[in-house]
Amino acid sequence: MKRLIVFPAALMVSTAAFAADLPTKKGDAASPTMPNCFASLSSYFNSTPADCPLSYWGVTLYANIDMGVGYETHGTPFNTKLSTGVEEFISKNSNKGLWLATPNGVGQSQVGLKAKVTLGYGWMFVGDVATGFDPYSLQLANGPGSMVQNNTTLLQNQSSNGDSSRAGQWYNSVGYGGFSHDQFGTITVGRQNTLTLDGVSAYDPMGGSYAFSPIGYSGKTAGVGDTEDGRINTAIKYSIKYNNFRASSIMQFGGYSYGNGSNGEWQIGLGADFAGFSIDGIYSRVRDAVSLATYNGPVPAGVPTNALRATISDDSSIMLLTKYKWNQVTVYGGWEHITYTNPSDTFVTTGTNVVFNSLGNFPVVGSGISTTAYGSATAKPLKFEVLWTGVKYALNERVDIAGAYYLYVQHDFNNNATPATCANNIVAPAPGYVPLGTTSNKCRGYMNAFSAMIDYRPLKRVDLYAGFMFSKVSGGLATGYLARSNFDPTVGVRVRF
Repeated sequence: MKRLIVFPAALMVSTAAFAADLPTKKGDAASPTMPNCFASLSSYFNSTPADCPLSYWGVTLYANIDMGVGYETHGTPFNTKLSTGVEEFISKNSNKGLWLATPNGVGQSQVGLKAKVTLGYGWMFVGDVATGFDPYSLQLANGPGSMVQNNTTLLQNQSSNGDSSRAGQWYNSVGYGGFSHDQFGTITVGRQNTLTLDGVSAYDPMGGSYAFSPIGYSGKTAGVGDTEDGRINTAIKYSIKYNNFRASSIMQFGGYSYGNGSNGEWQIGLGADFAGFSIDGIYSRVRDAVSLATYNGPVPAGVPTNALRATISDDSSIMLLTKYKWNQVTVYGGWEHITYTNPSDTFVTTGTNVVFNSLGNFPVVGSGISTTAYGSATAKPLKFEVLWTGVKYALNERVDIAGAYYLYVQHDFNNNATPATCANNIVAPAPGYVPLGTTSNKCRGYMNAFSAMIDYRPLKRVDLYAGFMFSKVSGGLATGYLARSNFDPTVGVRVRF
């Protein structure tokens, strides 16, 4: 732990101070006079990747490294595979106060290659291949892998883990290629961010930060209800702009066997910019979306030890986004309404035979599959809402401050014929823990989160950030949790190459 703290501290001292490219991206613009970036270490760090790209024939090598430390009032131990390393956002297994190495606080550490090659007649080849990793362990980001590590461990003894679209793939961020034209738009094929993930990144006051934003930490919002669907492995994506207006679409071909988190997904989006305002609307549908879970104890006889449980559903959502910029102030707002229903396809839900392999090639057996979570004798379709707002203020060219509020609302989805009791729970989730939430997790529930962050940029490639997020669950969303809230003050350094 001392080594983990010393390295980012030494980097801070050697460069005076740094600041994140989230939530601001002012440092990305190329200088009017191109500097001699490689004259000295100081001149290199005081240039942007746009000033001095590591490029050859239109192909550019780039990287981001984000390292920090933090405290969790109700946290879980560090995990070398999880994208975030730790659980900054309140989770079921959150339970004790811990000082922790905290990687990727404001953005995923990653390395990649981008391509922009002019072809003539206004056309350009574009592409991007990138992989996210943990800068402390240097392991590729692998959410399902972190779950397998905790598969047989009781909730109160688990390390940080969670489902993710990053499942240890060598291109777990993106991996696509295509063509772009100023007049006809851009079409790309391959592993790509969904429109909803792009929307979260553009309209979150915290820029999709893991440490300071629940919609950045959790892929529920970007993934139309399930985090695995925030990226599509086999996607065709098209976008076009006309004056101040824009339109986009994305469609998935192929299912689980092609490395996707569903058997089908499509989205359409429309947006515009005018008089300082930006607005976007996105409609999404996902077929047979997968949400993975651990066994939280002994794996049943005959089931592979690396198998995970899965809840499968059809999901749809409407997302509305807006922001307004006036001088140094930018105000943000967003809302998503998600509907979960039982899957449209039929799955075997008994026995120990493998029905399909999830992201990362982890098996899911019949007895570990739930297909009636949102329509059965005890449950009806679930309506879930995510709302957020916040503001960012540029104190000067080097310093930004930002604050935000986030709200999750789970509507009661008990079956009207046999409603579950929504009184306070009387069964503790683990020995020695106070019962939380309601008797049924199908009851109405809430998550509230507040966050603030300061972002200081004395040098263009390096960042110093500090902030916190307080998150709290109640009602049906707190059922089975070991703790109700978490507070995560965090400081860190981010370097861009």
